[in-house]
Amino acid sequence: MPLVAHSPLPTFNRLKQEGQTVLSDRFALQQDIRAMHIGLLNMMPDKALAATERQFFRLIGESNQIAQFYVHPFTLDALPRGAEAQAYIEKYYEPWAAIQDQGLDALIITGANVTQPDLSLEAFWQPLIEVIDWAYDNVTSSLCSCLATHAVMQFRYGQTRRALGHKCWGVFPHYVVDRTHPLVNGVNTRFDVPHSRFNDISRDQFDAAGVKVLVESEEAGVHLAVSEDQFRLVFFQGHPEYDIISLLKEYKREVARFAAGEREDYPSMVAHYFSQRSQAILEEYRLALIDARETGRSSPAFPEELISAALDNTWHDTAEAVINNWIGHVYQLTHVDRKKPFREGLDPNNPLGRLNLD
Repeated sequence: MPLVAHSPLPTFNRLKQEGQTVLSDRFALQQDIRAMHIGLLNMMPDKALAATERQFFRLIGESNQIAQFYVHPFTLDALPRGAEAQAYIEKYYEPWAAIQDQGLDALIITGANVTQPDLSLEAFWQPLIEVIDWAYDNVTSSLCSCLATHAVMQFRYGQTRRALGHKCWGVFPHYVVDRTHPLVNGVNTRFDVPHSRFNDISRDQFDAAGVKVLVESEEAGVHLAVSEDQFRLVFFQGHPEYDIISLLKEYKREVARFAAGEREDYPSMVAHYFSQRSQAILEEYRLALIDARETGRSSPAFPEELISAALDNTWHDTAEAVINNWIGHVYQLTHVDRKKPFREGLDPNNPLGRLNLD
């Protein structure tokens, strides 16, 4: 079943305009259908806050059809915000204390902007640990995205991410390395996932922590892994939630930084993302921009419309399938009292034990 618009959050109207089915709260309450409550801890910086919110709401709404989804966005007070973003959060997001009081069936944690060489020095570090620890005891499953994966691997497993020395960004082919796990049930054995990061948790580090790797790439490394109990913590190192234009927007932003003198080197081409024709257009633009800088002329307009029209999305259907599997198993494992999913009849060390994995 669809998302339920239980608040005036603008994302609901945006998704309805895209063609998604979004129920009003009043209509949803009239239906005799199981409700699922999913938290979204959105730690993204101001400019990406609403876009990231929409991306995860969209994936949830397009996935499992067995329940009505109430998605509860919240953030951490420790994260610095501008006035506009803070006003948006105060109007549409829920307080962390209310999330704890109401309880959740599942939790998604986004990435965040990093300003320190060590994640433990970030302002969000201790508040994030508190959320994860609470969720570990009170939520059936938590899905950690990119930076959140790196943070949890550091404070819970003692595995500190390592700098790559370059930016890993692009749309990379991945392979399912464990086809028996329910999260990859019905998923193609080879599929694409976008990545965008400067740091990495390696396969050896996941293995050393006892975290089970399910999906990886020869070029981009591990994408999908699960905690030792197979389900309580789900780790994404890539960005399957990305829109088709997300990497283009990132590339354009870095080019603009070069044009403004905020970075010395011209950004590398995003891997496996642009067509050959688009790459030729972007190379022509690079030369024109460099010439304009050297001669003191105004920068040419970035050819965004030409490039965006030629982009292909080769990852969304698989992302939807994985989220569908995740939510489906959360549904099966969650008790009527969603505040106490592990209290009765469920082994906390093996939450998938109740499921038939044959």
